[in-house]
Amino acid sequence: LQTRLQAGQGYGNTLNCVLTVYRNESVAGFFKGMSFPLASIAVYSSVVFGVFSNTQRLLSQLHHRDPSHTPALADVALASMVAGFVSVGIGTPVDLVKIRLQMQMQPYIEANIKLKPTVPGFPVYRGPIHCFRTVLQKEGIAGIYRGAGAMLLRDVPGYCLYFTPYTFFCGWITPDGCISPNPSSVWLAGGVAGAISWGTATPMDVVKSRLQADGVYLNKYKGTLDCILQSYQNEGLKVFFRGITINAVRGFPMSSATFLGYELSLKAMKRDQTETNP
Repeated sequence: LQTRLQAGQGYGNTLNCVLTVYRNESVAGFFKGMSFPLASIAVYSSVVFGVFSNTQRLLSQLHHRDPSHTPALADVALASMVAGFVSVGIGTPVDLVKIRLQMQMQPYIEANIKLKPTVPGFPVYRGPIHCFRTVLQKEGIAGIYRGAGAMLLRDVPGYCLYFTPYTFFCGWITPDGCISPNPSSVWLAGGVAGAISWGTATPMDVVKSRLQADGVYLNKYKGTLDCILQSYQNEGLKVFFRGITINAVRGFPMSSATFLGYELSLKAMKRDQTETNP
């Protein structure tokens, strides 16, 4: 729904988008393009959280000569931005394939020509592997990383507003004297952080979605700045807030589950190490 609202044509609001997708594509329409993200999410999350944690430890070592020292919020923010920068390398191709598969049967309007939106008669891509191979053959590495600039502008501040609020709210909610936050604190802090991060990242998320959807049938945008200018000129400032409700609402449970899984996994591994090396 997020991609359809941000890059598609003819959807008035979220409810209209839901009904249109269901009417035209049944329940299967809500799961288009999900196989590639599902296959790569474990690697992606491992890299992001691994880079974040290791950067925090490095900064603690540099500032306090102790990698286990509790990092300051400034160090958390810096580690978050490094994680956001690294995430683009993995996330851009995955998002591009997902968005191309979701948008290949959607209405489009040719650049600079006012036409009635039309739906092409057949899909361009047969699946995620065919989509990746086709884009790579026709557009090269630059095609696979189309929208990387917008994703960088989304994820670097986005992860800063993801990990930093999480760390702050965990410390605020956790009672004094507790070594680590309890699961309920992690769940709540992770959910709030996710809602904040995805809500504020929506404008650049719109730009990224439009750039990556562009190119299925035609190339309308020359780059990130051109996409921003064309979108603003044609649809006004409100276009950059398309899908903000979905982003904020889904950000809470998704991030709650992610942080809870992360913290519980760390505790389990630390417990195993203690038992193995008493």
